Amino acid sequence: MKLQREILTPQMLQYDDFSSRGETEYVPYLMYFNRPNYRSDAINTDRLGFRISHGATEQASVGSSVPEGPVRLLVGGSVPLGYGSTSDAATMASRLWTQHAPSRPWLTYAGHCYNSTQELLLFLLYRHLLPPVEEIVIFSGFNTLVMSRLVEMHRADQGPFYFCGEFFEQMEEVKSRHRKSSRGFGRRNKPTVPAWPSPDEVRPELNEAIASAVDLVGRHLDTWQVLAAATGARVSFVLQPLATWLREETAPQEKLIFDELDRISKLGTWEALYGDVASVEAGQRYADALAPACEKRGVRFVNLNPVLRAAVTDQTWLYVDRAHLTDEGNDIVAALLAEQLGLS
Repeated sequence: MKLQREILTPQMLQYDDFSSRGETEYVPYLMYFNRPNYRSDAINTDRLGFRISHGATEQASVGSSVPEGPVRLLVGGSVPLGYGSTSDAATMASRLWTQHAPSRPWLTYAGHCYNSTQELLLFLLYRHLLPPVEEIVIFSGFNTLVMSRLVEMHRADQGPFYFCGEFFEQMEEVKSRHRKSSRGFGRRNKPTVPAWPSPDEVRPELNEAIASAVDLVGRHLDTWQVLAAATGARVSFVLQPLATWLREETAPQEKLIFDELDRISKLGTWEALYGDVASVEAGQRYADALAPACEKRGVRFVNLNPVLRAAVTDQTWLYVDRAHLTDEGNDIVAALLAEQLGLS
C-alpha cells in the first residue's frame, strides 16, 4: 500500500535519494554539500553541486554556465534549494527568473541542511566563479534556530551544524588513535570521549535559543555586508515561512502528509523534535528579534510568514512537509518576494 507522501508528492522519493546520508558529499570547510552531477526528473545539480536555475530561454548554475551578469543570488538551505519541487524549473529562483523578477538572472546558491555559517562560507568559497552580483537574498532562519538549541555541540564560539554529532564522534576516534601511537612520550591526560546528553536534558529556553541564533545570524550579516559593499550588491534577509509558523490550520493535503510523517518518522514526531521553536508564537518572537538585528546592519528584513498568511487561505496547498514548499508554494513565495523587495 502506497503512502500518502508517495501519492501526493511522488517527487520526494527522488529527494530521498538525493539527500541519502550514504551518498553525502563531504567537501573541505563546508563539511558537506549537495551531491554533484545529480540527475533526475525532480532535481539536477552541476559539477559542484549547485542546482540548475531556469530562465525563459536559458539555464544557469554557479558551477556550469554562468550569465555575464549582473546576477541575483538566492541564498540559504533546502527551502531556496527547492527541495520538494517537481523540477528545476519550479524552484523559487527559477520562478523569479522566468516570471516574477526576470530583469536579471537568478542563481540558486543554497545547500541542503545549511545554517547561516555554511551559507556564508559557500559564498566565500565560490565567489570567484560569479559575475557581478546585484542582489543577495538570504532566505533562511529555521536551521540556525534549530541548531542553537544544541548547546553541548557549540565549539570555539561557533554554532553547531546538522550531523555534527557524527563529526565530533569520528574526530574523537581519530584523536584516540593518535594518542595510542604517541604513547609513552611525556605525561598525558587520560583520554575521555564526551558523553553528550540528550537534547531534552540540555535544551535551552526559547528566549536563549533565539538570542543565540540571532547573534550568529547578525555576525554573519556583518560579513555579508562587508563583502557586498565591494561590489555594491544589496543584501536582504528573509525569514522563511514555516508551515507551523504560518498558520494553525493546514490544507487537507498537508494534514495527510504531516500526520503520516509523524507516524513513520524514526526520529520522533515534529512536535517532539521541534515543538519548542516551531509554533506561531515562537516564529513571531524570532522575527521580532531578527528585525532590529538586520536594521542595525542596514540589511532589509522581511518576515514572510504574515505576508504569506495574508496571501493564501487554509485550503491552499503550500507544503510537501512542514518546511519545504510545493510548486504552487514556490511560485506564490517568489511573487511575494519580488513584491516585498521591490524586484523587477
